[in-house]
Amino acid sequence: MRVARPGAVDGAISAREEARSGVEPSLWRAGPRRFARLLAGLVLFGAGEAMLIASHLGNTPWSVLAAGFGGVGGFSVGTATILISGLVLLAWIPLGVRPGVGTIANAVVVGLAIDLVLAKLADPSSLAVRYGFVLGGIGLVGIGSALYLGARLGPGPRDGMWLGIQRRSGLSGRTARTIIEVTAVAAGAALGGRAGIGTVAFALLIGPAVQVSLRLMPGDAPRTRQRPVGGLTP
Repeated sequence: MRVARPGAVDGAISAREEARSGVEPSLWRAGPRRFARLLAGLVLFGAGEAMLIASHLGNTPWSVLAAGFGGVGGFSVGTATILISGLVLLAWIPLGVRPGVGTIANAVVVGLAIDLVLAKLADPSSLAVRYGFVLGGIGLVGIGSALYLGARLGPGPRDGMWLGIQRRSGLSGRTARTIIEVTAVAAGAALGGRAGIGTVAFALLIGPAVQVSLRLMPGDAPRTRQRPVGGLTP
């Protein structure tokens, strides 16, 4: 039984303190700082997704699927994102990946943020603005990813499925992720989702965007050489 240190917020040891002590941070208990970081990251992540959708130049791979699924089922992209996240979480059962509060928050908040931001965004007035939406969206997803990774409260639904398939199949992380995301894009495009140059740009630039954001994040953001918490790798 772990005894909270004096001064610990909500009886929880901070992620930084736990990292120093060698104790893996809890995936289900977090003080206000970690939880705020998680929510801020997920909102920015959803906002970035919305900017790519609004660019009409190609969605992120999973938003291609969400748009296609939503179009067939009569759902908004955000609602479709939440429903797909729930289905993906069911796939975790045989894969043995540990969820956390961040997993549940990711499944809901990203979809809500997509719909909210799409409702507020004006249609791009020119091709230059549309490309600006693509680059801005990738940047926001990168910053959002770094924030929610830094909260260390569990992988998102798609990250967890990728990790589980990687472990079960013996494939490299890159190969497993490529197979999953190509499958998502292909299925989404078949359903009418929009894939295009924005999708390609996201695939090429999101890795560097996350890495740069992680380096710039102060405090408890995980570094690439540390053991991933909850089975999540940036």
